[in-house]
Amino acid sequence: MNITMEERALKFAALFLTVLTIVTCAALPYLPTLRLKEQEMREERLAEQEFAESQIEMQDLEIREETQTEAKKGQLSIRLPDGVDGSSVNVSYDYVTQTIQARLPWTGMAYFDSYPVSGSSSYINTLSYARQGEEGVIEIVTDQVYELDTLYDEENYYFNFLTPQEVYDKVVVIDAGHGGRAPGATKQGVNEKDIDLAIVLELKKIFEESDENIGVYFTRTDDSNPTFDQRVQLANKSGANLFISIHNNSTRSGRMSSTNGTQVMYDERSEASRQFAQICLEEVTEGLGSRNKGLVEGDTIYIIRTSEVPVALIEVGFMTNQKELDLLRTEDYQRQAAKSVYQAVLRAFEEGY
Repeated sequence: MNITMEERALKFAALFLTVLTIVTCAALPYLPTLRLKEQEMREERLAEQEFAESQIEMQDLEIREETQTEAKKGQLSIRLPDGVDGSSVNVSYDYVTQTIQARLPWTGMAYFDSYPVSGSSSYINTLSYARQGEEGVIEIVTDQVYELDTLYDEENYYFNFLTPQEVYDKVVVIDAGHGGRAPGATKQGVNEKDIDLAIVLELKKIFEESDENIGVYFTRTDDSNPTFDQRVQLANKSGANLFISIHNNSTRSGRMSSTNGTQVMYDERSEASRQFAQICLEEVTEGLGSRNKGLVEGDTIYIIRTSEVPVALIEVGFMTNQKELDLLRTEDYQRQAAKSVYQAVLRAFEEGY
């Protein structure tokens, strides 16, 4: 029996539609994950671009290694330029990038050729320098997060490196989601990044007023946008007991809806992460009176799957719900959310974290 070209075309079209339907149905469960990964990649590119724009061009600087018997008042020392007093040296430490900057006034290029940095290099990943106007900048990137103990005399500026565990009973890292050019969810002129940060700043005040000896490191306290790796490595490299990321939710469509409540994401490979996420969920929903939307497996999220410590990503509320959005914009609700997270931290420590 002869088959016409038209019949062949119809059969081919039917077969193509069948295959397309099968592929589409098989891919549907993965679409939300693919959407999350696409958003992550976009935000990471923005964060990397912002970080690169903030850097100054540095040149490698060599360290003069000292033996234990040669060590003086610090594990690392920077020789002061002639005529420079230690009190005029400006030292900053960015815990997020583990970067120390020492700015020395009236520093010529010949100074950097004379091995001005000496001590042990075991704390150092990179050592570099730059000239900015009349200032010399020495930049030290450490191998992990330290608390600095500094002092100086007439000749040198000294650094001692203490681990957070040597200073604090417990260590927590708090992350305010998004930031900078990555606003997160945006509704009615409100950016998620601003609500996330507002809650974290309230939490910062609570920790500062607390009598507990808890070391708290924040990935951001302003409208900056650390990379995902910088955020999670702050937790990993500080040996934190807990890692919390504060976010706010939206529907997949981004349209306003009746969907509301608090969700907490966790690392499904870690029972400690799941239990900590449950504590956060219970404390936040109780403190806010919000609907319990349950725990969500979060291994698709970079900071969750890369965390080496118990992690909970708290979606405080839905910005796509009008009532919840109105609440999230108020200082009282932000403060109560912060109090609830603080209570979750204390409870987690009471339960052995």
